Amino acid sequence: MDIQVWSDIVCPWCYIGKRRLERAIAHLGEPVSVTFRAFQLDPSPVPSGLPIRDALAATFGDRARAEQMVAHVTSIAAGDGLAIDYERAIAANTFDAHRLIAWAAGQGRQVDMLEALQRAHFIDGLDIGSRTVLAAVARSITGQAAPDPAAYLASDAGTGAVHADLAEARELSITSVPFLMIDGKYAVQGAQEPATLIEAFTEIARREAVDAGR
Repeated sequence: MDIQVWSDIVCPWCYIGKRRLERAIAHLGEPVSVTFRAFQLDPSPVPSGLPIRDALAATFGDRARAEQMVAHVTSIAAGDGLAIDYERAIAANTFDAHRLIAWAAGQGRQVDMLEALQRAHFIDGLDIGSRTVLAAVARSITGQAAPDPAAYLASDAGTGAVHADLAEARELSITSVPFLMIDGKYAVQGAQEPATLIEAFTEIARREAVDAGR
């Protein structure tokens, strides 16, 4: 089974959805290929060091509503064993971070990089819109012997891969994430519970087996 996942690093539901997807796959006990694809909830520039709470208040136009959302998603994440520290989290444009994930994918470290970036954003309060921060996160994963992430980020490398993911998301009419495309033809929207994902994967496998037998 092949699963393509469109997600954004700063999206808390993508953070939660990844954990739930991992649990569902572990329950299946069958070979599954997972590739994470780039999506930007907000591609506009973000001022350096902007606290995520202030950004959310501006987005919602209501600080009280933003605080309710923060409390809700933090509670849901905790139920899935994930920490979110919105007291420290910094708003960020994620285009360069997605480029870094593409860079890591070429080294077989896509998931490691995604997890490191999510930890940097949701737990460590780091600005993942900063290339300096991104290079440091990359070195923590790949080590000093790997190609220089700062040089990569200073170039245009990886921009084509990110733009291709964003273009495909538009072609698929993806407007919210996480969004899963399974075997190129079955879509699952949102951070579904593991049981729901297992049920969907089981049905997809059944359909594929029927089609293969025709």
